[in-house]
This record gives sequence, structure tokens and C-alpha cells, in this order.
Amino acid sequence: MSRKSIGDQELALLDHIAAHGDASVGEVAADFGEPRGLARSTVLTMMERLRAKGFLTRRPAGGVYRYAATAGQDEVVRGAVGQFVEKTLQGSVSPFVAWLSERSEVSDAELAELEALVATLQSRRKER
Repeated sequence: MSRKSIGDQELALLDHIAAHGDASVGEVAADFGEPRGLARSTVLTMMERLRAKGFLTRRPAGGVYRYAATAGQDEVVRGAVGQFVEKTLQGSVSPFVAWLSERSEVSDAELAELEALVATLQSRRKER
């Protein structure tokens, strides 16, 4: 079953929780919300929406709920990129690759990772 879509602000919040581990609403409001000018109630609403969409879980601990991401940080980002490609680019990766090719700052490590991904795609295609 695919998950519901996620907005930019929700993605940033989810990425924060995935990177920092489980947290209470108060902790997230202080660490994530305050620097962005978000009220605690806004952070709570966002976290509950993410929970309803299946991106967060919560458990009671010490009189508060602790929220945790249901996926790792890498999986969250991959999912957001996938949604962007499907919704914004209508499933075509070509515009994204074109943008990437024009980017002036691609490290040797990033280039090696891209080459490995292309090799994997070519290998899968040959297997068909």
C-alpha cells in the first residue's frame, strides 16, 4: 500500500525526526518549530498528520507521547523524490537528470554513486 503524499514542511519535519530519533512534541517544537516560527500547536498538528499518513508512530513515555519515524532518513528522502518525479515531472526522470548535469558542484563521490546507479539500471534492463 502506498503512503499518502507529503508536503515540503512535513518532509522537513519528518527528516528532522528521522535524523534525531524519537522525540516529544515539545522537543520537536523547540528544535524544529521555533527556528521556523512555528507554534507548538502547528508542530503537533503536523506530527499528527504525519502519524495519520503512516510516516510517524507514537508511544506514551513519561507522561508524554514520543514520536518516531516509521522509515529511515534515506527512505524518507527517496520517497519524496519519487513523489516529485511522479507528480511534478509526470514520471519522467529526464528533467531531473538534465538539471543534475548542469549542476556545477558534483563531488567525486556523488559522481561515483550516480555511475553505480546507472550500472545497476543497465544490469536490470539486460536481465529482462
